[in-house]
Amino acid sequence: MSNYVINHLKELESEAIFVIREIAAQFENPVLLFSGGKDSILLTHLAKKAFFPAKIPFPLIHIDTGHNFPETIAFRDALVEKLGVKLIVGSVQEAIDKGRAKEETGADASRNSLQIVSLLDTLEEYKVDAAMGGARRDEEKARAKERFFSHRDEFGQWDPKNQRPELWNLFNGRKNYGEHFRVFPISNWTEMDVWEYIKLENIELPSLYFSHQRDCVIRDGVILANSEFIKLKENEEVVNMTIRYRTCGDMPITGAVESEADNLDKIIEEIATTRTTERGGRADDKRAETAMEDRKKQGYF
Repeated sequence: MSNYVINHLKELESEAIFVIREIAAQFENPVLLFSGGKDSILLTHLAKKAFFPAKIPFPLIHIDTGHNFPETIAFRDALVEKLGVKLIVGSVQEAIDKGRAKEETGADASRNSLQIVSLLDTLEEYKVDAAMGGARRDEEKARAKERFFSHRDEFGQWDPKNQRPELWNLFNGRKNYGEHFRVFPISNWTEMDVWEYIKLENIELPSLYFSHQRDCVIRDGVILANSEFIKLKENEEVVNMTIRYRTCGDMPITGAVESEADNLDKIIEEIATTRTTERGGRADDKRAETAMEDRKKQGYF
């Protein structure tokens, strides 16, 4: 009788699917936070596998800042149609128009933190009690602190010093009325795990993740895509470069890397040798040493 052995990718897959099914079992109105980035795409793929042959039993929520890459929005719409799932879109522009959020000004203006208001408003409107996301502990030090089931108070805020133990994969989803949980099924995955699994499962991704030509602006050492949302500073110039993205956010804050990696094998090889962190090119994380944790305490993803 041969021993049943699974590799580490299948073990991570099993863990994530277990967490996703636990969410469906414990909560009444769960949702999947979908950014159009590789991690949320992978999480959607896992949710599909978790409930196959049935459809994903909860909606996807996307917070549209209005500053997204066009490729991201096109991919989102195509994926939603293919899967036949409900998509809920929260609008940052709508929050600005209502006076709920204030547009930043200046050359480095961003709508990244403005997503907090739109996200919390959308979760409240649809009475969401669990919002699962594709955040991973290896991405950033604030995310490394977070549990699988991350409690949020009635204001949507996170207290990193008051988290529940998760022994033997027992997850406590108890909460008071008005509170909710953020849940991160792929917490234990690394960037390399994500790419190897994408290759293993042949998961489609937006073209942003593969090498391509783009007009760019180099600002404070970060390669940003030139767009209508970028205000050029004095002495800055637009340069056509061969780049790709390791992480996907808003156009004015998402840094690219120079790369010739135009397929999955080359990307995996590139990641294996890089000495730069995945979010090292995110301008929003460079605003302060604790930028991510500060945003998460206010209700960020």
